[in-house]
Amino acid sequence: MAAYVIGDITINDGELYKSYTAVTPATIEQYGGRFVIRGGAHEVVEGDWQPGRMVMLEFDDMAAARRWYNSPEYTEARAIRQRAATGNLLFVEGL
Repeated sequence: MAAYVIGDITINDGELYKSYTAVTPATIEQYGGRFVIRGGAHEVVEGDWQPGRMVMLEFDDMAAARRWYNSPEYTEARAIRQRAATGNLLFVEGL
């Protein structure tokens, strides 16, 4: 079953975040993932959620998403993101 990584990110240091976005796509591809959403305009139509930068990744399954997230390659990139931004990340199984 496909798995999705959904992120709602607030960027605090745009220059440092650029270095994160420069290295992250290769780590995602290496573990069989792909971007479904990478930023872009959004519109809240119900509720009071005020998301920041929205990101959604798709992997073949939850195990692949976990392998990517815990990989040495992404661990380095994640440390950059955590210095440059705050937010929420969620793993979800889907169709």
